[in-house]
Amino acid sequence: MPIVAQSTETTDWVSRFADEVIEESERRAPGKPVVVASGLSPSGPIHLGNLREVMTPHLVADEIRRRGHTVRHLLSWDDYDRYRKVPVGIPGIDDSWAEHIGKPLTSVPAPKGSEHPNWAEHFKAAMVEALAELGVEYDGISQTEQYTSGVYRDQVLFAMKHRGDIDAILDQYRTKKGPAKKQQGQKPVDEAELEAAEGSGAAAEDDGSSAAGYYPYKPYCGQCEKDLTTVTSYDDETTELAYTCSACGFSETVRLSEFNRGKLVWKVDWPMRWAYEGVIFEPSGVDHSSPGSSFQVGGQIVGIFGGKQPIGPMYAFVGISGMAKMSSSKGGVPTPADALQIMEPQLLRWLYARRRPNQSFKIAFDQEIQRLYDEWDKLAGKVADGSVLPADAAAYARAVGTAAGELPRTPRPMPYRTLASVADITAGAEDQTLRILSELDPENPLASLDEARPRLDKAETWINTQVPAEERTVVRDEPDVDLLKSLDDQGRESLRLLQDGLERNWSLDGLTHLVYGVPKVQAGFPADATAKELPSEIKVAQRTFFALLYHLLVGRDTGPRLPTLLLAVGQDRVRKLLGA
Repeated sequence: MPIVAQSTETTDWVSRFADEVIEESERRAPGKPVVVASGLSPSGPIHLGNLREVMTPHLVADEIRRRGHTVRHLLSWDDYDRYRKVPVGIPGIDDSWAEHIGKPLTSVPAPKGSEHPNWAEHFKAAMVEALAELGVEYDGISQTEQYTSGVYRDQVLFAMKHRGDIDAILDQYRTKKGPAKKQQGQKPVDEAELEAAEGSGAAAEDDGSSAAGYYPYKPYCGQCEKDLTTVTSYDDETTELAYTCSACGFSETVRLSEFNRGKLVWKVDWPMRWAYEGVIFEPSGVDHSSPGSSFQVGGQIVGIFGGKQPIGPMYAFVGISGMAKMSSSKGGVPTPADALQIMEPQLLRWLYARRRPNQSFKIAFDQEIQRLYDEWDKLAGKVADGSVLPADAAAYARAVGTAAGELPRTPRPMPYRTLASVADITAGAEDQTLRILSELDPENPLASLDEARPRLDKAETWINTQVPAEERTVVRDEPDVDLLKSLDDQGRESLRLLQDGLERNWSLDGLTHLVYGVPKVQAGFPADATAKELPSEIKVAQRTFFALLYHLLVGRDTGPRLPTLLLAVGQDRVRKLLGA
């Protein structure tokens, strides 16, 4: 049984959009499935910013499904876009790939060593797997297949017939038509959008204008396959189209009614699809929402095709802790597959569900992931005890499952920071990992590591791939004799008190109580005294004590949480390193 999301009375953003989409769908297409849409260009690694293009309509579609409506989430793979440039940092490619610039992405060879037939399929594959793990249900549409099979032929002929009307709309937004001066440093709208469109589904292409006139269709060359072509003439009656290629000099005349090797330019292609597919809801990135952008212009052009512009929010960029805004034309940007190596799908879904689309947010690949997991586990606790706020409950429900059911989850979700610390200390040794995790709660010991998976595996991957070597924890082999000899009476007493309490406090809670209690006892207070009952000097004494333990155990000022570290090291070795 899936966890039920909140009703339409809930104030979360997903429910509000679901209300609007259902109402709009009933007005435009009563009795038909609700259609929402996304578009992704597999021009390179499909990053976590692109994922918002899919997650926003997915969450809305899933809420509509929960209410009993039939929904189609269309995911257009813009694999018929042109190959713009050779990305930097992609393994298995070199400068020779520059010869393919201008070809459809499906005609470009995959990177060396890939098992996929072409560039587009290579970069689609990882996203397809990630969406499956995230529980995203969609109908995938290859734009290469749509165009080359002639599915859009009538729409292409219609656009060419009405090219004058389309040109008149585009002319309202062209930046080079008048003598008006632009502000210093300001880029023309089209140029700025083409830069921002990188990886967002909008290929870098002209709008169809040329000295020979305006034509909204761009052929791929019959000889070199590139789109560096110019339409020189077109006859509406015979559909004869003539073009020349500036890349190889090839020219030919074809009948567009029989020709399937080309596509509509982006600002016409997008609204054509809205009308053809009957899209009710589709979000757009901030790069598509500026004056003269694809979304604004498309809102006018779609009427030529007899359709209406979808409703949908502008969504903000997604960042990574410590990194600038992502661009899929470059290698090294984190993808959903990368994120799912270090976090469970529930957490990743939650990050997109809890923020309104117009709110930017960051996804943590650094230490911040531990805080995010703490926040997530705290939310789960509130859901369990009924103290959660309605909007937070809705976001949680959308994160842990879909209308089809709950996503697979970790049976015993131990704190991520604890699992990471254990993985750090044990270097992946399963017997030691099981010993330590079993001792966290002696009254309910872990029977198998499978109970802590997949969260344990995610934490271990995070330690091995995201934590610098100099920050990894290495437990001492031998005691720091010089440091032990230099201790004063108070220092030696603190170590004695700790060792005296190890055996009877050997659990996560017990050791937490013990390490915080030693400085209190030394100052004449009960070990269980609260912060309100203690002078501020106790905190200073605790920090001094903790630093001493870290130096004696791992040779640094800091490290994993001390209770976890003590459990990992084991009683005998702790006593040895503390100079028993």
